[in-house]
Amino acid sequence: MSDGERWLDEDAGPLVRPYTVTRGRTRPTGPAFDMVAIVRIVPGARPGPGLGPEHMRVLRLCTQPISVVDLTSDSGLPLTVTRVLLGDLRDQQLITVRPPASVSSLPEERILREVIQGLRAL
Repeated sequence: MSDGERWLDEDAGPLVRPYTVTRGRTRPTGPAFDMVAIVRIVPGARPGPGLGPEHMRVLRLCTQPISVVDLTSDSGLPLTVTRVLLGDLRDQQLITVRPPASVSSLPEERILREVIQGLRAL
């Protein structure tokens, strides 16, 4: 069996374990990432040394604003791994993270109903 065959299983895919990708870490540095937080690459960001291929994959997916949960789905990585990688990218100031809107910052239901009625009147 060649080296290339040893690291790939046709049915299961790559045989690299998640703890290998995160170097054994299970939590990101800094604040936790909410699943619906929006992540985007910092314009003009230049990745530094020490980033693995998974980091680069996540960065490519962040060229447009994307939620953590969509990023996880699109990257094919587990949520825990995605959060650790995002922590690394945040530490290097390569991404920005916008937390989800809180209920208190949303408009009142009355205002939304008035907007809907106004749109229907058009």
